[in-house]
Amino acid sequence: MRIGLIAAGFACALGTAGSLPAALAQTPQSSAGSPPSDPVATLVGRLDLERYKATIKGLTQFGDRRQGTDRNRAAIDWIEARLKSYGCSNTERLHYTYSPDEKPQPSGTPNGPGPEGAVGGGHYRGNRAPTGVNTDPLRQPDEKLRALNTQPSVPGPREEVYCTKVGTTHPEGMYIVGGHMDGHGWGEAANDDGSGAALVMELARVFSSPDVKTERSIRFILWNNEETGLNGSYAYVAQRAKLQGIESPRGSKQYPEPRWLGMIQHDMMLFDHGMPHADGTVSKDQRPEADVNIEFQSQAKQAEGAQTLAWALYFANDAYATDYPAAIGPHMTNTDSTPFMDLVPAISVRENERGTQIGAGWDPHWHQPTDLYATFSDADFRLGLNAAQTTLGAVARLAGARAE
Repeated sequence: MRIGLIAAGFACALGTAGSLPAALAQTPQSSAGSPPSDPVATLVGRLDLERYKATIKGLTQFGDRRQGTDRNRAAIDWIEARLKSYGCSNTERLHYTYSPDEKPQPSGTPNGPGPEGAVGGGHYRGNRAPTGVNTDPLRQPDEKLRALNTQPSVPGPREEVYCTKVGTTHPEGMYIVGGHMDGHGWGEAANDDGSGAALVMELARVFSSPDVKTERSIRFILWNNEETGLNGSYAYVAQRAKLQGIESPRGSKQYPEPRWLGMIQHDMMLFDHGMPHADGTVSKDQRPEADVNIEFQSQAKQAEGAQTLAWALYFANDAYATDYPAAIGPHMTNTDSTPFMDLVPAISVRENERGTQIGAGWDPHWHQPTDLYATFSDADFRLGLNAAQTTLGAVARLAGARAE
């Protein structure tokens, strides 16, 4: 009963974009000590470090999965097949066309990506290290991987795959859980964003189990074209926003695009090794203060609801994450939740703050040939697993999930 009241409080708060209810602070014990009657703890317990690692490893077989290439299309096919194997049978694809000559639109609109830094990413203080996108194939010493990543991107038709867990009592309302599957830089895109894509796929696996029921719907989507300016997520908003809540066919209680209740994006989950040293180098070891970063954008039209959603994840982390705490920041920027942020409460979950820490060189593997599965330790992968525990716990509460 107590868990149900908390979940109801979350849904009410997000539905009205109101202030944070006091019930949010009444979290149950950690998953290790939660009573058997806690249905959310049961679902969080179905996440597994080795499964998560294996899914990331599976994505890296396609190299950097750069958009507009055969390796990208092969990865989409593989993702769809995996989702179907989990029982997420109503898998669909969104189709759109990408042209690099398209003019960017202001961030937060459904028409196209905003320019870099268009939305406040915060003011950085501290040491910095150089960042950028590697475009030199010779910096990748692995000849096999270099050959895999050789085919260049070409403009044209694009696809991205998603599947939906349909709610039993309120199928007309939906939470969106996303991560982008494309990368670049001549590596394997293991962290950016194999780690976020694998997290979304692992949540799809848990929620798609035949014994799991949810009151509200959940959509799991693997964006494409994130690295070119969030084109895949902008295309989704442009095509689907006006379809929200329309029953089709009328009287069927089927909603091809349920009303959006919240959007949670996952992008780079693994590497929290701290600020660069004065010489620009970064520690090889995970920092003792490593945490799961949850960001909302304080300048968005839906900022109040987004902050409430962020707190929902924060308290789910406190209840269910096994190793790492969560931190909340108001500077979400340049991520696939940006197209949603003026339309619905939208947040981003990642290893560090995007606009300051990652942009200041906290992750030396970002868009580099070293973004490889072998680069990361079990501690790094466990940080990503804790992010999965955080989101799964929150979404399970919000959607009213249970295992029967």
